[in-house]
Amino acid sequence: MFWKLTASSPIELVLDKENLTLEELLDEEDIIQECKTLNSRLINFLRDRAQVEQLLRYIIEESQECVDSKRTFKFPFVACEIFTCEIDVIFKTLVEEEELMNLLFSFLEPTRPHSPLLAGFFSKVVICLMFRKTVPLINYVKAHRHILQQLVDLIGITSIKEILVRLVGAEDHMYPNYAEVMQLLAESNFLEMIVDKLNPSNPPEVHANAAETLCAITRSAPSPLAAKLSSSSYVTRIFTHAFEDSLSKSGLFHSLTVCISLLDPKRSAPSSLFNSFQGQYEYESPVQVNHETVGAMLPRLGDLLTLLNVSLDEKILPCSYGLLKPPLGKHRLKIVEFIAVLLKTGNQTAVTELIASGTIQRVLDLFFEYPFNNALHHHVESVIYSCLESKNDTIIDHLFQDCGLTAKILQTENRSTISSELNQPTISASGRNAPRVGNIGHVTRIANKIMQLGNGDTRIQTHVKENSEWNEWHTTVLQERNIIENVHRWACGRPSALHSRSRDSDEDDRDYDVAALANNLGQAFRYNLYDNDESQEGPDTVNRDDEDIYFDDESAEVFMSSLKLGDDHGSSMFTNSNWFAFQDESMGDDVAMSATSPSEQMDEIDLNSTSNGGMVPLSPTPIPLSKTI
Repeated sequence: MFWKLTASSPIELVLDKENLTLEELLDEEDIIQECKTLNSRLINFLRDRAQVEQLLRYIIEESQECVDSKRTFKFPFVACEIFTCEIDVIFKTLVEEEELMNLLFSFLEPTRPHSPLLAGFFSKVVICLMFRKTVPLINYVKAHRHILQQLVDLIGITSIKEILVRLVGAEDHMYPNYAEVMQLLAESNFLEMIVDKLNPSNPPEVHANAAETLCAITRSAPSPLAAKLSSSSYVTRIFTHAFEDSLSKSGLFHSLTVCISLLDPKRSAPSSLFNSFQGQYEYESPVQVNHETVGAMLPRLGDLLTLLNVSLDEKILPCSYGLLKPPLGKHRLKIVEFIAVLLKTGNQTAVTELIASGTIQRVLDLFFEYPFNNALHHHVESVIYSCLESKNDTIIDHLFQDCGLTAKILQTENRSTISSELNQPTISASGRNAPRVGNIGHVTRIANKIMQLGNGDTRIQTHVKENSEWNEWHTTVLQERNIIENVHRWACGRPSALHSRSRDSDEDDRDYDVAALANNLGQAFRYNLYDNDESQEGPDTVNRDDEDIYFDDESAEVFMSSLKLGDDHGSSMFTNSNWFAFQDESMGDDVAMSATSPSEQMDEIDLNSTSNGGMVPLSPTPIPLSKTI
């Protein structure tokens, strides 16, 4: 007898009620799942205008204090999730009724409270409309231009900022009619409103969100909005806000963030932070940028250089190694980053201005004045690399002669502890030994870069050869340090056969030493290295015959594949290196017996034998494949 199993949803029972209310549906746990499965009865109920209006009210209206928590938290959340299920008939009811659209965007009115919770729900609904009902939404915004103003006025709320970032099409969030929308925004005063949010009178969170939106616009290039932002008038406007109030470091910091993004849009992408540090020491080609954009930035270099002068700052920051007097501050760090990116553009006018103003020399001095600020060292190192790789004799001469790069490196090497002089920004603590400076690693890399590029650049080579002290230090100190710090020569378990192999070599074309593999596997499983606490090796397992355990072809292939994945300068599985060199000879004769040569062990293994079904005996100990792979 066959039974017909039908599991009715609790939603069906609720829908069967005569006087059904929306609250009863929203209180059900399965409503979101039923919406995603397109329950026809449920959707027909929710698509009604009255129900859509009530869902919107849950999202945009604050609940009264006396109301229970369901009205405050659960119902708005469920209402938002229903909209984000992107059910077309519900969206259609919303966009075809102008009164409902007015109700939705009434959340932006200045007289309303704008809690972060409801702002998040509002943002999700609008973004879904932007991608699913682009044309009706844009037509509504065209007819109600004040909505853009209201969105920008609330840019300090992160959820509202997300709407603006999606609107300008940052990253891969492209939507239909994108070009038409960008043209509409370029023709409006949308950009002016956002740039003016960098005014020092606004709070830091407004500066941060406005800068992020503007950076998103730079990443949308080529677009009318991005071209408008990179014009000289807007660059001048951004710098005007940056220096409008000398006490507002937030406005300066975020204005420079936008300028950096104008010079290198990929630098401001959310995913570029890790990659920028991962590949920070590789050569990067010059960034192509509009000369008009760079030209509008150069008149303000003098103001930036003035801010890099720390002698007038009286702030003191106690540290574990002593005092910072004053601390560098994130605004000065941002200035150095801006100079590094500006120099990377390769613009000759910018290079000339940086040399004439002494900006490069001041940046280099900060490198040695703040020996524990690694973020600063990273940006200054980028400045030095850009100078050395520019093939420009003028900037190379400036780096070695006016800035005294090699002399400063030698001075740091000869005096490798922080100073106790009171006129220095970094002062060691009294009553204890001064610690070693923290920029020796960057100094070593810079010195190696000088020697490397000097082999192919006669100008650099000339400056290096003129300094006899440098040549002596390079021969006696630097070369020896490079040998010691070369991690590929370290013998702590690193396979000797892989020393000469490049990381970029073809992983699939390597020849593996099968004899060494058999020997190492035999020893590993004899001593139960790949076992856990659940399986204990006893005397019975040690005395088993070799024929008791085999790898079949499929298991061997899986095992070999897993070992290939882990073989990245750290595994000696496929080499002739002895895994058990650290074992004491007192382990017994069994160790000596097992440490047979690879050739002898291969003689005992008939790889072509079919008597065991193509299986190869490897070890007298059972191999728990599920635990080793």
